[in-house]
Amino acid sequence: MAEEKKRVSLQVLRQLIPVSQLTQDNLRDLADKTYVETLSAGRQLFQADDNDNYSFYLIAGEIGLADGTGEKVVVGGSQAARFPLDHHRPRQATATARTNIEFLRIDNDLLDILLTWDQNAGYMVTEIEEQNDADDTDWMTNILRSSLFHRIPPTNIQAMFMRMQPVPVKAGEVIIRQGDEGDYYYYMSKGRCLVTRDASKSDKVIKLAELDAGASFGEEALISGARRNANVTMLTDGTLMRLGKADFEALLKAPILSSVNFEQAQELVRKGAVWLDVRLENEHKNYAIPGSLHVPLYLLRIKAPALDKGRKYIVYCDTGRRSSSAAYLLSERGFDAHVLKGGLMAIKQEHTA
Repeated sequence: MAEEKKRVSLQVLRQLIPVSQLTQDNLRDLADKTYVETLSAGRQLFQADDNDNYSFYLIAGEIGLADGTGEKVVVGGSQAARFPLDHHRPRQATATARTNIEFLRIDNDLLDILLTWDQNAGYMVTEIEEQNDADDTDWMTNILRSSLFHRIPPTNIQAMFMRMQPVPVKAGEVIIRQGDEGDYYYYMSKGRCLVTRDASKSDKVIKLAELDAGASFGEEALISGARRNANVTMLTDGTLMRLGKADFEALLKAPILSSVNFEQAQELVRKGAVWLDVRLENEHKNYAIPGSLHVPLYLLRIKAPALDKGRKYIVYCDTGRRSSSAAYLLSERGFDAHVLKGGLMAIKQEHTA
């Protein structure tokens, strides 16, 4: 078992195979989720027949890989150390540190997603460019920079691009009106817009944000099934790319939102995940899961940069609607977020305080 962790450098990752084949952006994304761990001499890194889903790379020191035929020694910095140790599932050998070692533990699913994405992204954009003017495809490159799309199958992304419709808009045009049903997801390829909310007890209009080209909006109502919770008005002329509700749910929502029941969530929390309550303050004070972090959904865009991307988050509300919106928002920003299935109403009251 690892004894200590520190961030891995890009220089170290560039020496590893097949990690070195990732693009610079995806290499950085992997670096954000990977640590250099240490293990003292004589301790085991893994055992034969282990069925874990990691690629282990030796960075420094010596490790012995023993199977029924003998022992192979791998030395950090050698050619052999550029490849994963005993890259089989289940493991065929037992790995024991012969000296104090440094190593990396990389999630195989994450690495496979990044490699798949890199190998598919080029031809997808090329195919789409063949059907559109080259000047109109910059927005595609920009939208793909979001880590959200690392979790979406490449074929879904290609279908999304094919189904998005360009919509020219004028300054002053209202794109989304508070209280309306959700119908489209929008990505702003050109222009700037204003997000406002009508105060419930007065005629006052509350300014929430200004969004520039490269921003997306409209997903909350599509995810939660609730009505639009804000107005979006163009400040300048521009162009929006929009995706219909059914396509959004099939291509983006389904692959992104991961739901866990209470027992699964508890196990994740025992392994270091964090409960995140996205209800309002008075709801949280009335009852909440002990030890949970509280960030209301309406503040999550502002507060998200202060959260730790190295942690998993189990997001909850009363029913799962608001938490679904929150988990999607966090996923867009590169967080590993899961929704508590059914919300607090689906678990026993003794689990809250």
